[in-house]
Parts: sequence; structure tokens; C-alpha cells
Amino acid sequence: MNAKKLSLRLVGYELRNTAGNWFTIFFGIAFPILMSLLIANVFVGQIPTSAIPAANTGVFITMSLIIPLATLLIGYAANYSQELENEVPLRFRLFGFREQSMLGAKMIANLIFMTIALAIYTVADYLLLDIQVPQLSSALILIAALYVLAVILFVLAHAISSLTGKFGPTYGITMTLYFGFMVICGMMGVSVDRLPEGLQAVAGALPMTYISRDFAGFWQGGSYDFTPLLSSFLLLGLIACAFLFASIWKNKRKIS
Repeated sequence: MNAKKLSLRLVGYELRNTAGNWFTIFFGIAFPILMSLLIANVFVGQIPTSAIPAANTGVFITMSLIIPLATLLIGYAANYSQELENEVPLRFRLFGFREQSMLGAKMIANLIFMTIALAIYTVADYLLLDIQVPQLSSALILIAALYVLAVILFVLAHAISSLTGKFGPTYGITMTLYFGFMVICGMMGVSVDRLPEGLQAVAGALPMTYISRDFAGFWQGGSYDFTPLLSSFLLLGLIACAFLFASIWKNKRKIS
């Protein structure tokens, strides 16, 4: 049987799977909009009127991080772990679908969904909140950072799902990481400098911290040292790859 390659039909199938997950729909689209509106309205009475657009911009950038976290880390991990439990990938392989093709289709479908979610989130926030208009370079940097983060989270979610092979443990681990990232990286209203020193060190190793804390500062122009951000991306990527290699090794041992 000839191996079936990556195709639009396969991507469409995976996109329907992604969109069919109510958790991904709510936490990937509705939740960041609701959170940004809630936090922005809390700030309104506490800061001068002239500072509101800048504050809203910071909230907008911070809450945009929820979209890749919810879509790739939790949503994909939940879907794929359920597929593993039901032996769906095995059945696809029996019908001639290559594992690389299926993985590629899953990544593309999840990135398409994330793109749609980001577009809806951006339009909603700019309509409902007073947000500064960015320089094109700043907007492109944020978009690039979100997609790099999304790919790393996809690898991490795939690795966790493959290591556990079950929905329950996968869901528990990814939910813990999701809320842990949000708290440690200053996305839940607690600034990083108020955390214990150990947690501050962890926060300094995560790219979400720098995106949430620093990107509003050069939203309308200015210079920024990207070295810590790039280093954190590299570290998180290496961790995700380490888990991926561990999952591959485990599954090879299981097969043998």
C-alpha cells in the first residue's frame, strides 16, 4: 500500500477535530477576550485617563498568550491523548497514512485555528478597548513570538500525550502547566517581581514572561534587547524536544 502524504483533506479533517473541542473554542477564543475586558475595566478606576490606552495595550498583549497556551498546550494534548486511547493513529497507519503526514496535518490545523482565534481576539479587543496602534515591526514581532511559542507548545503537548498515552494524566499535566505558566509569568495579575525568588528564576526562563512584561514598552516604537527572550525560547524548545525524544524512546521500547 502506498503511503498517503500530507493533503488538504487531511488538514481539513484535523481542523474539524480541533474546532470540535469545546474547551479549545472557549479558552482559545472567548476566555482571552473576557479576561482582557475584565482586567482592563478593573484598571480604569485606578490609573489616569491618559494612561488607559497604554495599560489596555499591556493587557491585550498579555492575554494574547492565552490563545497558544489553550489551543496548543491543552486543546491539542486533549485531542491527541484521546486519539491514542482509542488507537486512532494506529488505524490511520493501517490505512496507509504516514505518521509524519498526520503530525504535519495536526500542526497546520492547530496553527490555522490559532490564527482564526487571534484574529477574532484582536478585532474584539480593538473594538471594545482603547488600545494603542502598534508600529508594524512591533506587531510582526508579537505575531512571530506567538507562533514560535505555539510550535514549541505543540511539541511539548505531543510529547506529554505520547508519554502518558491516556487522556486523564495528559489533561492533568497540561492544565497544571497552563495555570502554572499563567501565574508564574505574570498573566494572572501578580507581577513577577512579587513572586518568591525561586519562582522568579523560573519566570525568567520562560518566554511568556518577557512577552507579557516587555512588549508593551516598544509597541509604538523604541529599542529592546531580545537576548533574554531568545534565550528563553531556546531553553523551552530544548525542554520540549527532550520530552519528545523521551516519548519516542518509550514508544520504541514498547513496540520492541
